[in-house]
Amino acid sequence: MPLDPSYVGYAYPRSEIYEVGRAKIQEFADAIGDPHPMYRDVDAAKAAGHPDVIAPPTFGIVLFTRYALEAVVRDPGLGLDYDRMVHGDMSFNYARPVQAGDQLAVTTYIESIMSRAGNDFLHLRAEIDTAAGDRVVTARAQLVVRGE
Repeated sequence: MPLDPSYVGYAYPRSEIYEVGRAKIQEFADAIGDPHPMYRDVDAAKAAGHPDVIAPPTFGIVLFTRYALEAVVRDPGLGLDYDRMVHGDMSFNYARPVQAGDQLAVTTYIESIMSRAGNDFLHLRAEIDTAAGDRVVTARAQLVVRGE
């Protein structure tokens, strides 16, 4: 079943608040094998001008997966077949680093849907903002839904 092209431009409701904790940042840094002290040591982060430990640049994938990807996968009207989906591309554009104590919410947008060679290409934008509405990072992803 192809993706529904009428979803282009659609915005999903803003997610619940996700509170970024020091332990989550350290777990993520451990998982990607990055020993940088600003991801673990408050004093090192403060010496670099941050109010608390900061997250690695790819930490945005945690929020993208939990909220943006989940929104499109759980939307029956879009027609996304998760079993046929592969991740094609991902980018992050930061206004500032994610830091411990951030309370973040995600708003997901469908930027485009196109078909090529029997496959559907879904381009998503996830705007990750503070609870007050200040932009922290914009994540963009291309998902490919393989044809049958």
